[in-house]
Amino acid sequence: MSALETNEAVVLFDELPCANGMRLGVATLNAPKTLNGLSLEMTRLLATQLERWATDSSIACLILKGAGDKAFCAGGDLHALHHSMVNNLGKAALDNTHAGTFFAEEYALDYRLHTFPKPILVWGDGIVMGGGMGLMMGASHRVVTETSRLAMPEISIGLFPDVGGTWMLNRLPGKTGLFLGLTGAQIGAADALFAGMADYHLSRDTWPALLEQLSKQNWLASDTQSNGKNEGLLDEVLAGLTTAPAVAIGPLQQHLSLIHRCCAGSDLNKIVAALLALAEHTDPWLQRAAKTLAAGSPGSARLTYTLLKRVKHLSLADAYRVEWVAGLMCASHGDFAEGIRALLIDKDKQPKWNPATLNDATEAWVEKFFTLPFAAEKHPLHDLGQRT
Repeated sequence: MSALETNEAVVLFDELPCANGMRLGVATLNAPKTLNGLSLEMTRLLATQLERWATDSSIACLILKGAGDKAFCAGGDLHALHHSMVNNLGKAALDNTHAGTFFAEEYALDYRLHTFPKPILVWGDGIVMGGGMGLMMGASHRVVTETSRLAMPEISIGLFPDVGGTWMLNRLPGKTGLFLGLTGAQIGAADALFAGMADYHLSRDTWPALLEQLSKQNWLASDTQSNGKNEGLLDEVLAGLTTAPAVAIGPLQQHLSLIHRCCAGSDLNKIVAALLALAEHTDPWLQRAAKTLAAGSPGSARLTYTLLKRVKHLSLADAYRVEWVAGLMCASHGDFAEGIRALLIDKDKQPKWNPATLNDATEAWVEKFFTLPFAAEKHPLHDLGQRT
């Protein structure tokens, strides 16, 4: 494998030569000290290289992974977002050009992965959260390992499950999507497979064998007709290396009926009360979920619940457009800056949420997160979905 970037690059791009002269494109998020948190620079590097590989007929498929042994990608670059919000205090939401640009380009990249014309394998080893989930959910072949920990934990920082998370959560079994969005609960490999958030489980130590097997395949020159066959080859390799997770049934699947009962109905206050009561459950996983919700932003709970209802029947592109407006408003009016401050800046873990209670985070209050601050045709994602 010959690197196309230096080791100092925040994303490493390599090409793996295969048996018949075809190649596999490998992109490695290279910021292990920040758990490969996705920055605007990383987003732009990925977007540019993806388009190069999309039009290179000698590239059969892509692999996306993270550097280090702790995370694929733990989320977005929250420090830069916090800096932009502090500098934008007292100004209009649109004046925060960094937040608007970051969300727009990150969502456009995620959408491109969903619509990419070639197979994409995401090696979801370690932590896969927030922005990492945005990258992983768009791949055609999503792999988890024994160390995988998937979550949408935005409730803890005053945001909501973005990066297409609202679209994804609506498509999970039963009420599990709403549960995961409100509690930020982490799931492992077994539950990721059960919920349809992953396709294969491989032991992390099979990574070298995976690359070796992929390099031996007789990939077809990439075009519209061959991509389906290349997807089949990728499936065959992964199926040959797949193993069952050590824990066959995870807590999400185990407690499916209970989660459904807690999250049933259309009264968010009753749903939250039922989830908070899980703090007394005997399962520590449910206890942690309840405690995370209790400590999280009431405004985020309301916004997450409302978003899931509003995007339920929307296309993926439209969901991203709605999320962009909500994200920009969070950067201006919500608890986003305070959540990051408490978790990552001052690290006191004592956020002062506003609204302070769910009763104050009313249906009328949440409307400002859906108000487009300009004409629809000026939306930065206006043409999303009009090309593949």
